[in-house]
Amino acid sequence: MSLAIIEDQLHKCGYKTDSDVSELYLGRKGLKEVTDLSRFRMLRYLWLNHNKISKITCLTNVCRLSELYLNNNELCDIAGSLKNLPSLRILMLNDNYLTKLQDTVKELKGMTSLHTLNLFRNPLAQDAGHRLYVIYHLSSVQLLDRENVTHKEREDAFKLFNPEQTAVIQSIGFGRRTDSVLPVRRPLVKSSSASCARMSLGNKNADDQNRYKNRAQDVLQTARQRSVMQYSLLDWSTLPSSSQKYREGQTFQPAQFRTVELR
Repeated sequence: MSLAIIEDQLHKCGYKTDSDVSELYLGRKGLKEVTDLSRFRMLRYLWLNHNKISKITCLTNVCRLSELYLNNNELCDIAGSLKNLPSLRILMLNDNYLTKLQDTVKELKGMTSLHTLNLFRNPLAQDAGHRLYVIYHLSSVQLLDRENVTHKEREDAFKLFNPEQTAVIQSIGFGRRTDSVLPVRRPLVKSSSASCARMSLGNKNADDQNRYKNRAQDVLQTARQRSVMQYSLLDWSTLPSSSQKYREGQTFQPAQFRTVELR
């Protein structure tokens, strides 16, 4: 059925050869599956929206595709279906039945040019953290679920999904003084009495304060070392003039350099 619909669409658009096909509209055709489209090697725009498609098997060799509309279908999983679309810039997957956020994002990681992505009205979008997860793992996306990705969202996503590197950045501060240092995680210790717990807590607080103080001093020392600039300048007063060079019986000392350090 899909083959007949495709041929009818080609006839309506006046395409004479498969290499002439750059866009193909197959939306709202009641399709449950689509035949292989690898014959259209120049295809860039494809509409498959508002059908009844539950599985994508038609895009194995359509590497020039830049816009793909799969919204309003019956897709439950896209694993292995879209990984061969490196040039894709716009992808509409909203209004489907996608449930696995990690698998869905993993399938899209190879799309380094992906700019616009819609995932809303899928079960996976009910997770409150799904937006930050997508922003962190798909860094090229600028428009997600019809909203621009902000700089703050990228920072929040980085802090949430890469806490170790965030801690390193905050502790070093790139040569700047840091007003706070991330606390050190310690295992919980169970105590048999309240007094022992308070004493242990007091010792830990003292140790943490000393540790934070030492770390702050190390950070400050690192910043000072990084901010030192050294210049070597020629002392022109030690050089003889052109007339002095040709006077007989005179000797001159080698040119001298002066070194200046700035912080």
